[in-house]
Amino acid sequence: MRTLLGSSADISGRGALLATIVCAVRVVAASGAAYGGRVTPATAPSARAWRDALVAVLAGFAVMAVTAAAGLALAGAGELPGGAFPHVVAAVVLMAAGGSVEVTGGAGFLAGADASLSLLPLSVSLAGALTTGWLFLRPLHNRAVAGARELLARAAPLVVLWLVALTGVALLSRQNFAVSTGDSILGDIGEILDASPTVGFEAAIPATLGFGLLWILGLLLVALLVSRRAPLPAGLVRFHAAVRPAAFAVVALLLAYVAIGIGVGLVVAATGGHADRTLAVILLGLPNLVWPALTLGFGGAWEGKAEGPFGLPVPQVLDEVLRATGRDSAPDLSTIDVASLAERDARAWWLVVLAVVLLLGAGALAAARSPAHVRPWQHALHLAVALALGTLVVCLLARIQAQFGLSLLGIGDSGELGGEVLLRPLLWRTVGLAFLAGAVTGFLGALLTRRRSEPARRAPAEPAPPVPPTP
Repeated sequence: MRTLLGSSADISGRGALLATIVCAVRVVAASGAAYGGRVTPATAPSARAWRDALVAVLAGFAVMAVTAAAGLALAGAGELPGGAFPHVVAAVVLMAAGGSVEVTGGAGFLAGADASLSLLPLSVSLAGALTTGWLFLRPLHNRAVAGARELLARAAPLVVLWLVALTGVALLSRQNFAVSTGDSILGDIGEILDASPTVGFEAAIPATLGFGLLWILGLLLVALLVSRRAPLPAGLVRFHAAVRPAAFAVVALLLAYVAIGIGVGLVVAATGGHADRTLAVILLGLPNLVWPALTLGFGGAWEGKAEGPFGLPVPQVLDEVLRATGRDSAPDLSTIDVASLAERDARAWWLVVLAVVLLLGAGALAAARSPAHVRPWQHALHLAVALALGTLVVCLLARIQAQFGLSLLGIGDSGELGGEVLLRPLLWRTVGLAFLAGAVTGFLGALLTRRRSEPARRAPAEPAPPVPPTP
């Protein structure tokens, strides 16, 4: 019997080895269950990261495509000839995802065109960013600390698939249209010489991939900074109290302006007529209007102009200010601030009231989400930096530059076929005042939150009920 089973020492050693194997199996099984699936080979985490990234990318582009298609259909783009609607949708999605679209035009060797377009349909961008960012963070919400390699392993597949999808959309973003010149001399010459003018667009793929990479990297960075439940590398955890509350407050402030803009837009659509155009603006470019309105509310300013017969999907008072250029002694660019808007409509002063209320709310929100040991001056500094950076991003994203001029044999270069729209921020003034506004409202918000929490701290604790004696 001892020969078959071995000595008692051998039996105890085998028992210890068996116990070790059983414990290891249990640990591996538990880790597999924590990740929500069956244990697979060592490539399982990588495969899971690619699967999650694929879902995030597909969902993000699908949401952007649906939003862009709905907005363009309401704007009348569904009536474009030659099956152009899918290509226009692809171009809008491409620009919303950070891509670059070049505008082209001409009529062979007889005509020339000068065209450029630089804008972001921020409603479409926001829809895709919220969807993609939420799906990226969802698998990471089960712990507070994660290694840099793990975060990189999660982000790299998403970035790669995003650029692949962006390339596919760029290949669809190409279309040409014939330009109607009416009964003008350009139309007569074009018919005689068989040189009707055309205008079109196509994606600039190298620029698209470059700007698209910056777009997705910026989105992932903002998602990690804003989410309180997302893990950070151990070396960055100490910056949690300084960065995340203020970043969350600024993002909440921007989303609050979008929500208010949606409410105002729905009221205007229901009561003011042209509901389809108003809904198209909501679905395509609402943040392009409400986020600059935030900067105007705390004292910032923009400048721009609008020339040509093209209508602008902006409030009438803003259109009037943009078109008040080049007349008599008027400057080439109009300055857009609350004062210039209020000269035409006194209701523009409500932008200041709205900004003050929401900025104070952002300051209180940042203080409420911060640890108790953070001092009011630190709250002020954190929100000042966060609001200044957020305003800088808004200034870079919301600027608009569109120009088109078409000439035939040198005629009509700036007539009925030409136009230009320009809107750009006065950067240093706007960002500087954002820093100041963030500092003031961050400090006041911290004082407000501290005063509300002090009575609860000073309230005497209720005495514990007496414990009945044990028999």
